[in-house]
This record gives sequence, structure tokens and C-alpha cells, in this order.
Amino acid sequence: MLALTLASMMDEVHAHSGAVYLLSPDRPVLEMAVMAGLPRAFAAPWERVGLSAPIPVSDAVRERRLVWVGGEEEMARRYPRIAMVLPYPFSLAALPVATAARVYGAVFVTWPGTRPQELSDGEHDRLTAACDRLAARLERAAEQSLPSAPEPDLPAAPLVGGAVGTLGAVEAARMVSRLPYGLCSLDLHGRVGFANAAAAELLGVPGSRLLGAQMWASIPWLNDPVHEDRYRAALLSQHVTSFVALRPPDEWLSFRLYPSTTGLSVRISRARAVTETDRTAPRSGREQPRLVTIAQVLSLAGALTETVGVRDVVQLVADEIAPAVGSQGLVVLGSRAGRLRVLGHQGYADARVVERFDGMPLSEPTPGSQVLRSGVPAFFESREEIGRLYPALLVNPSEFAAWAYLPLIASGRPVGTCVLSYAAPHHFATEERAVLTSLAGLIAQALERALLYDAKHLLAHGLQEALLPHTLPSLAGIEAAARYLPATQGMEIGGDFYDLVPVQGMAAAVIGDVQGHNVTAAGLMGQVRTAVRAYTAVGQAPEEVMRSTNRLLLELGSDLFASCLYLRLDPARGRAVMSRAGHPPPLLRGPDGRVRVLDLAGGPLLGIDGSAAYPSTEVGLSPGSLLVLYTDGLVESPGTDFEDAVADLCRRLTGLGGLPLDELADALVRHGADAENRLDDIALLLLHAPPGA
Repeated sequence: MLALTLASMMDEVHAHSGAVYLLSPDRPVLEMAVMAGLPRAFAAPWERVGLSAPIPVSDAVRERRLVWVGGEEEMARRYPRIAMVLPYPFSLAALPVATAARVYGAVFVTWPGTRPQELSDGEHDRLTAACDRLAARLERAAEQSLPSAPEPDLPAAPLVGGAVGTLGAVEAARMVSRLPYGLCSLDLHGRVGFANAAAAELLGVPGSRLLGAQMWASIPWLNDPVHEDRYRAALLSQHVTSFVALRPPDEWLSFRLYPSTTGLSVRISRARAVTETDRTAPRSGREQPRLVTIAQVLSLAGALTETVGVRDVVQLVADEIAPAVGSQGLVVLGSRAGRLRVLGHQGYADARVVERFDGMPLSEPTPGSQVLRSGVPAFFESREEIGRLYPALLVNPSEFAAWAYLPLIASGRPVGTCVLSYAAPHHFATEERAVLTSLAGLIAQALERALLYDAKHLLAHGLQEALLPHTLPSLAGIEAAARYLPATQGMEIGGDFYDLVPVQGMAAAVIGDVQGHNVTAAGLMGQVRTAVRAYTAVGQAPEEVMRSTNRLLLELGSDLFASCLYLRLDPARGRAVMSRAGHPPPLLRGPDGRVRVLDLAGGPLLGIDGSAAYPSTEVGLSPGSLLVLYTDGLVESPGTDFEDAVADLCRRLTGLGGLPLDELADALVRHGADAENRLDDIALLLLHAPPGA
């Protein structure tokens, strides 16, 4: 079912390769079920991918839409990891295979780089209809409890045309044998199907040794990832490619590859001239690692560079690296003060199996601590094998049956242990052990950066919390609620602040924003907040508090500016006096539920002009009214007009009605906060004059 649907889809839109993925029933992982048009090795880094992975098929499933990548440049811009592994000109479309109720998987198809960079409406409709039909078939299969399993990959299309009859074939062979240069025919997997006598002579191997084998596998001096890369480039882009290679001891040969959807024709000749670049090209005849391994490591290395904190590293290893190597469970261990620390885990049905190791002394005889101390990986292919060395682990066994314990070593020191767990006994071949050890080195570098980031992050948040009020005071006639959310870029610390201060039967409130998102901004914010409190305590009027704070900021000699809104509340008389310095205008929701933007007089940002004045404005605050003070992070976002954003905040405030103050504060910041990509801090202060107070 999958293979036939894929073949039909590719034929309808004239694509030259594609694959169908099925969604794992028990994990958020897409697994390749069938591939056509190219060897599966081309997609080895993405045979199993997490739904959160930034690649087209995952995006298509998450967003329930067709994802189109029109060419090499767009791939590099949107999906740099794929472009790094496959830096060739080709176009790609990825679509979800889903019904209204359930997602079953995804499909991608590719075209050579020679096609137009836009997907036509007809192609879009045909691809979508094909995926809908496949989803309907999978739904019927699920209703009948028929399992969906991987299928054999589709073979290349058979050759069509050419010489007719035995006599024509013989004459074609004679013609090829008379040519002065070598000719070889390769299938999609790079296996030699034909080689003339000249090719065998130039390559220096018997024709019988070439037939049926991959050219770079049967000829040691061609066994180089650079040469194999040219074969991949030709097949994926369907462009003619070429390279030169040194046949020991000193003869350079030129290889020109002519691709089609069924394989490659290779022309081999002696190179007339060799550039300096050619002379320095890899020429070793030693066994080289297969490019699929290199591609996989490149892809995962690119992914790890995007991680920030320890949680990001653990999540990425769980979503992308563990599925890629066939592991079903993951634990990342670190150490602190001579004890093991569980930094994160995934895939364990009973978390207690993992968490019992948290805080265990490194001297305890466990494989995790032993690998962390020694820096030597350990592989256990069955429960019996691990039980012989560590019998205590079998007292409370997990659901797993094989483990790879990988030391995470960065800057010459161990920073942790990565434990990959397998649901069934697993044989770790030499090549697989080498790959896992290499991946551990990449994970270690990312983990070291993440541990440093988290330490700085913890310090920054401690500083932020120390500078902001822990609680708001209880005041007669005023209910208050406040929220602060840091930016998710940089150090997640900034200069937004708020405060509420009792003043002789009244109250003073302030909200402000010091420019920047770093420790300097936070430190200056603390000074400004302290100054406002001091000027309030000595009885200065709102306009005087602003002028005094402005002068202080200039005297401190900082290059940073600050916006600020200060107000004196008199709930007994139902009024508020406000002074503003370049700050977003507050909102006032009246007892009738109507919301308006308060147009206050004001002055420039604090810290710019020492002679600036900050006139005050008196506003009525009748019982039942609500004042909303906020910083620009709540309303501003790239590409959004500020006035439109404030108007949208007014509509939200109207729509939320009479929610309790704390619930209202949560709702406002939740709507205005992009938790994944918040570019600015958010501070919010709500002041409510309750009816009958």
C-alpha cells in the first residue's frame, strides 16, 4: 500500500525520489517505512526523527500543512542541518498523512534542481489528494486492526529503449569496447553493472572484480567520502558532476558522472592538467568511514549547536539522537560535589528507576559512575551481561534489556554520562561503538556549554528576584497584582521593574523599563527602583520624583536610558496623579467595563536631558475601576504597529471581564508572551479600587 501510493504520487508530479514515514504508536517519532528513487543511505540521518525536529516532515506533521522548499538557498536558510549534509540543488515537498481525527505519518518527495522553484497549484492539489487517500487507507487498516509495517524500498525504474535484439546488443558492446576512454554503468546504490575494457585498464582492476560491487569499495584509492559525495550530488541534483582522483603512485584520472533516475553513467579518462586543489585532495588508500556515518554526525552536530540549556540538550538527544541510533530510553547523568546527578531522562515508564541514582556518591559501584570516573565507555548487550558486573541493578530492573554507557568528555574532563537504553538485547558492532563514542563527544561539548549557561542563568535569576519586590503590600482601598516575565533571549534578565509603596494613607506605584537585557541593566534597574522609593519616602510630588530620578541617572554616568511611569494613588478621594517619562500609556477600565487609554502629559526618557520636565496629570479612580500598568514587552512584537497592539490589549482587557485580579494578570501575560521566542521582558502591575471600599 505505501510503496504503490508513493510510486503513484511521484509519477503524478514527476518527482524523482520520495519516502513515506509512519508515526510511532507509542512515541512522538516518525519512522521511514519506504523510500523510492534514491538509496535509503541518502536519508540515513533522518530514518527516525522526533516530531519536534526542525526538518520538513516534522514541520508538516506538527503544522498539518504542506511544506515546500524551492531550492538549495532556501534549504540552507530554513533547514541548515539538511543543507549541511546534502548541499546539492534540489526541491522538496513534505506533507502530513492525516485524517481530521488522527495523524498517521508524513511523505516527502524531491525534484532535481533544474525544475521551477515554485510548486504549481496542480502539483499541490495532486500531492494533497494522494496523502488524503493514503490516510484514508491507513484509517481503514487501523479499524480492521491490520498492522502498518515498513515495506521494501522501491527499485529503480527499468531501462526503456536502447538497442533492439541480440545483434544490436552485441554491436553496442563492440562500439563501447573501441572507445579510448573508460565507461561504467552504476545503479542507484553505486554498484557497477557494466564496465568496458578501457575502464578496467584505467582503474587497474579486473572487470570481474568491478561488476556488482560499489566502485569506491572495490578500489582502495577511490574509497574516499569526497568521491562518494560527487556520486550523491549527481543523483540528488540530476546534474552532471565530476572529480579527479590520484591512482597511485602518480597518475591522475578524471571521472565525469552523467545521472538519470535509474543510475549513473561514468566516463573515465586521464586528466590532462591537475590544479593545486586537486593535488591536495584526499588520496589515502586506507579504509575511510562511510559517508552515511559522516552525514549523520554532521546533522546531529548541527542540531547540538542550537541547544542552550541542559534541558535543551537532553530533549534534543531524546528526540533526534536516540531515535537515530535505535535507542528507546535515555538518561543523562552529571556530577556535583562528588555525587551523581540525573540531568534528564526520557522513555522510562517508571521514573523512580532512574531517579534513585540522583544524589548517589560517585564511589558507588554503578556503570554510570564508573564510566564518568574513568572516561571509558561501557556496552552491555543483555541483562545477564550487566548483571554479572552490577548485580544490584537487577534488584529493581527497568523495562530495558541493553545499554550503552557513553562518557561525556569536554575540555579534557568528564562532564557527564549518556546512557542509551534498548528495549531488546542489542549487539553493538565495532562500527556502531565508534559512532556512539563520536556522538558522545559532540553531546559533551553541548552539555558543557549548557551547564555553564544554566549556572549563569541561575545567577541572573537570583539577581533579578533580589531586585524585584517579593510581595506587594496590603493597602486600604487598593487591590494589586503584578507579574514579571524575562526575555527568552540572551541571559533572560532585564531592566523591567515595578513597585508599590504605602505613603501616609495613600500609595505610590511605579513601573519602568531600563534599556537592555543583561546584568548591567538589572543593576541599574535596582538603583532606579531604590531611588524612586527614597524620593517617595521624603514626600516628593510625582513630577519631582521623576526629575530627581532623571538627574540621578545622569549622575551615575550610565549610557542606558529608562522609561518610567509613576503615580500617587488616593483611593479615599478616588483619584490618581501620574507622571510619565517615555513610557507606554496606562489603561483604565471603568466600573462599566469600558476600557480607555490614558493620554498623559510627560517628558523624555530618563537619563537623556538633565533639564527635562515631567508634568503630572490627575485621573479619576472611582470605585470598581482598574488601572493597568505595563512595559512595552507586553504589546510590542516585530512587524506590529504599537498603536494597534495597544488597541488589541484594550480589547483583551474588555473581553476578560471581571476575572479575579490574579487570574486576569495571568491571562494578560499569557496572551502577550511568546514563551519560546520572547524578545523583551514583560512587567505588569494591576491596581484595582474595589467597589464599596
